[in-house]
Amino acid sequence: FASSSFFLALRFEHAKMLARSARFFSSRSAVMTASRSITTADMTPAERVQFGLAHSSPAISKIFTDAPFSHAKGSWVYLENGRKLLDFNCGIAVTNTGHCHPRVVEAAQTQLGKMLHGQINVGFHRPVLELIERLLTIVPSNLSSFFFANSGSEAIENSVKIARAYTKKQNIIVFQGSFHGRTIAASALTRSKILYRIGFGPFMDGVFVAPFPYCNHCKIPKGVEECCNDSIEQIELLLKQQTAPQDTAAILLEPILGEGGYVFPPKSFLKKLRKICDQNNMLLIVDEVQSGFGRTGKFFAIEHFLDLPSESPDMIVMSKGIASGLPLSALACKPELLQNLYPGSVGGTFGGNAVSCAAAVATIDVMKEEKILENANARGEQLRHLLGKLQQKYPEVVRDIRGLGLMNAVEFNPQKGKQAAPELSKICQQNDMILMNTSIFDTIRLMPPLTVSESEIDLGVKILTKSLETHLDNISRL
Repeated sequence: FASSSFFLALRFEHAKMLARSARFFSSRSAVMTASRSITTADMTPAERVQFGLAHSSPAISKIFTDAPFSHAKGSWVYLENGRKLLDFNCGIAVTNTGHCHPRVVEAAQTQLGKMLHGQINVGFHRPVLELIERLLTIVPSNLSSFFFANSGSEAIENSVKIARAYTKKQNIIVFQGSFHGRTIAASALTRSKILYRIGFGPFMDGVFVAPFPYCNHCKIPKGVEECCNDSIEQIELLLKQQTAPQDTAAILLEPILGEGGYVFPPKSFLKKLRKICDQNNMLLIVDEVQSGFGRTGKFFAIEHFLDLPSESPDMIVMSKGIASGLPLSALACKPELLQNLYPGSVGGTFGGNAVSCAAAVATIDVMKEEKILENANARGEQLRHLLGKLQQKYPEVVRDIRGLGLMNAVEFNPQKGKQAAPELSKICQQNDMILMNTSIFDTIRLMPPLTVSESEIDLGVKILTKSLETHLDNISRL
């Protein structure tokens, strides 16, 4: 795929940056050795970035290399050199209540003065109890037990442990295009790009892969509302040919593919998966790490696809937007699933951190009391309407516009063999907007804060349109 060459080019560019950083700091090393008082505070913004590049993992790519971040507020991020950036990335769908929402900040600051860390195996602190109380009001009523961790990957891996312990079966079915994390077991479950797997094997055994219904690329072009149901048929074949129901603990999926390109399944898809799991004594685990906490205009994406609580999954994994930027993940599940666990068999030192839980409580309160979901739906409709005009202007270039709430994607048809999305995201960044491409297909995802204003949506689409015109002009010169 074209994305493979993009990753190689990205790796080459990063290597060049590291080389420049190494040269810079080797030339300055004598000065730093002679005077230990020189610190990052004495450097220019550009020098601080070079310092960071020289001393951080090249596996962590950097988009902005002219200056470090200074601060952020609402839909805007500021660099130390004075640049102001419209953020349609949101920390990859994390700061859903906007950067530094005053109520979330106040809740975290208040808790900082009371208790930073109270290990959850030792005892309960008030924020985690209040968070459980809030979560019970937004998850399906039959998912009344919770487990807390730090990241989406950690929660995903523990969902697999719980599924195996409860069912006494080992295999897990995942989907093409899925992203469940980058730790070693989560990488075994992730199938969005080979990038996350190259050179890291062997991986956890017992993972089987089924096709996700990507109707835009289906060989039988009926559209998302009249799906050919090939994905369901492939799962049924999988259970007959590769992993028997007697050996299969669970089906794990994102209700909407995230890293895989913001791909939305037919409404019937999750219902049919629920039925397959019920018929074969398997669990249904839903990864709402990216799609949860209002991103689709509802607290959880499954609310668009399933009748709750009667069709609810057995587990929901959540993270990212749960605490508006503080590290926290949670797993909501049916109480009986935890009965086979021994004390201490599932857990972690920092899971359910008191400050993160306080921020999560405030996040849920803000979403409910400030009508954040209503704004996400209104601004999402506005965004898709404007993107539709872009598609009308460039019908041969813009292949698809799709989204729910403020979880939206634009997929392009590569021109002259060149993908638009990687270059388009770079040009948008040059035009002071943070935007990310995704998927092996030619796709950008738009994920602004759920508090984004009408004027900010207008501005974002204007920057995107201008950037696309620049890209197409560049392509025409080839």
